[in-house]
Amino acid sequence: MQIDWAGFTPAASLAGGMLIGLAASWLVLMNGRIAGISGMLGGLLDRAADWPLRLTFVLGLLLAPALWLLFIGNWPAMQLDASLPRLLLAGLLVGVGTRLAAGCTSGHGVCGLSRLSPRSLLATLSFMLSAGITVFIVRHCLGWA
Repeated sequence: MQIDWAGFTPAASLAGGMLIGLAASWLVLMNGRIAGISGMLGGLLDRAADWPLRLTFVLGLLLAPALWLLFIGNWPAMQLDASLPRLLLAGLLVGVGTRLAAGCTSGHGVCGLSRLSPRSLLATLSFMLSAGITVFIVRHCLGWA
């Protein structure tokens, strides 16, 4: 494995992580809501009573790339090595996992762990273990790059 030192951006990554933590903290302190994307979107689709908050949250996620382009001026370099069927399968499996775990990585990994939730710790460990096993099987057993 080689590290792309030109693409290694610890300062930007730290700043992004701090913004995510700040936003998640603000949401829970000001509104008592957990910043889990699957929960926000699911409640929006179910027409929960706090749908304006959920809609604002989801719109913020959708508008963030436009704001990036407005302030930065260009997209970061991206490379996608997976075919459309693999991407669809991966999305389906992530959706099933999110449903089984009663939440997504943002809800459990960012917000649940910060609240010392045992359920979130177990979910996050399951996500990470499943990801590691999947990468091992796909790369080393199946030979997919």
